[in-house]
Amino acid sequence: MAESVVLLDFWASDFAQRVRIALAEKGVEFEDKEQEDLFKNKSPLLLQSNPVHKKIPVLIHNGRPICESLIIVQYIDEVWTDGSPLMPKDPYQRANARFWADYVDKKVYPSGIAILKNKGEAKEAAKKEFIACLKLLEGELKEKPFFGGDCFGLVDIALIPFSGWFYIHKTNGYFNVEEECPTLMGWVKRCMERESVSKTLPDRRKLYDFVESMWKKSETQ
Repeated sequence: MAESVVLLDFWASDFAQRVRIALAEKGVEFEDKEQEDLFKNKSPLLLQSNPVHKKIPVLIHNGRPICESLIIVQYIDEVWTDGSPLMPKDPYQRANARFWADYVDKKVYPSGIAILKNKGEAKEAAKKEFIACLKLLEGELKEKPFFGGDCFGLVDIALIPFSGWFYIHKTNGYFNVEEECPTLMGWVKRCMERESVSKTLPDRRKLYDFVESMWKKSETQ
């Protein structure tokens, strides 16, 4: 029986991009079922596959759904063992990778969203928190090529999709990440040299236009 791999995603989703990168790193072919409307008219397949959160991404492997991007990436690493591992073998290093990937979700993502949602003092506070988060990650990266050392892995996959926000914040005149965190931007450039990343992340201008249109639409509702 042929293996079935289906991905429910959306092109602009940072979380879905993680899964695409992981699949590309492992050389896994999949059927892409991109969701056309993530807000009002969610597909029956999405609602059936992720009835708890009703969100993408969802990986459906041989008819069984796996939800939540970081869980999916780790699942991919465990199931498809060919190619470079995405997680360290050492238990402590694995725990450390999970910690920083979780940090991206719990600290970097909320502060980045807060910059776009807020105005005035709240926006300034969000900007400071976002930069502080990036500097902390920069301190963890140090002089290593990737967060896992020489190996591109879970933390890199967790964070690199959000690099598209750096362009959005710079274009809007909020701040320049390259000036604030040059070491981190060097890491971004190394990640972009990987085919799995460069072919997955959307064009920055296209992403900028999409995000701007979404926020304008939300303000009028």
